[in-house]
Amino acid sequence: MEIALPLGRMTTSDKLRALEQIWDNLRHASRDIPAPSWHADVLHAREQRIRSGTSRFHDWTEAKAKIRKRVG
Repeated sequence: MEIALPLGRMTTSDKLRALEQIWDNLRHASRDIPAPSWHADVLHAREQRIRSGTSRFHDWTEAKAKIRKRVG
């Protein structure tokens, strides 16, 4: 299926909202989407950084708000 979006006429905010809707939809079908083989390694490395204190979690709602503020 080919989908034509009016990307040239969409604002950055419109594009981010469209992406958010797509990701939300994919989240509900996550069992149907196989994880790539390298994914476990990346998750393990991130978990190690959290445990060592060199990284921390951010609230997703707050992170999205910061991104939206930066890109307008």
